[in-house]
Amino acid sequence: MADDTKSPMFTGMLVGRVALVTGGDSGIGSACAKALAAAGADVAVTYLHDNVGAEQTVEAIRASGRRAFAMRSDARDEIAVEQSFDRVEQELGTVDILVTSAGINTYGIEVAKLTLEQWENMLKTDLTGTFLACRSCVRRLREKKRKGTIIAISSIHAEIVRSGSSVYASAKAGVKNFVETLGIEVAPDGITVNAIAPGMILTPMNKAAEDWWIVRKVKGEVIPLGRPGQPEEVANVAVFLASPAGDYFTASTLTIDGGLSKMLALGA
Repeated sequence: MADDTKSPMFTGMLVGRVALVTGGDSGIGSACAKALAAAGADVAVTYLHDNVGAEQTVEAIRASGRRAFAMRSDARDEIAVEQSFDRVEQELGTVDILVTSAGINTYGIEVAKLTLEQWENMLKTDLTGTFLACRSCVRRLREKKRKGTIIAISSIHAEIVRSGSSVYASAKAGVKNFVETLGIEVAPDGITVNAIAPGMILTPMNKAAEDWWIVRKVKGEVIPLGRPGQPEEVANVAVFLASPAGDYFTASTLTIDGGLSKMLALGA
């Protein structure tokens, strides 16, 4: 598949913009960071554990001629989040594109076997982390009377549940409703807030499908387009939302799943 993040249609759209991508060390976050840079933005990425992956993202961004750096930050920690925005402002300028991609995948554990620690960790990472980053971004944009773009990475499981994913689905449903509420609140400020809801995407979160063709084949058979998605395809949606072409989208969720979420009647 061609790397559409380098398509001429994106070139120069985001020159002069500053982006912060949480969880930019791999998967969708890394792809978003690189795509935003290819469209002209300077980009900072955060990571929690994978400093190697984060530096690889930064190297790719710098190779495209944009400024970039990586920093360790815990999306669950209020002080760490504020410090990350402070550093971006010092090194690149005010963040006017935020992509909240830091998150953890479903545990695959049924409710009766979930621990309170597992429940709280998922909510703090996937939902509270989104809140903390968005709040910081909005406060700073308002203080400087700047417009901006906020994009939260959600999931089709915000609306479609599956066994073993109660806390993941709850967190992502929370992200969906949070985005809709925040989008309405900050619309008068010229700040747009949207979510992207991917289906099955070939990232480290779907390691089995990434590593084994037979897993991709089996899972791809229930996707109308016949294949899993690529992180770069999700990143293209992020660039669109951050660009002038996405200016009239807010308080919305854009689903990118090859039609998977429409296959609800399988086996009926």
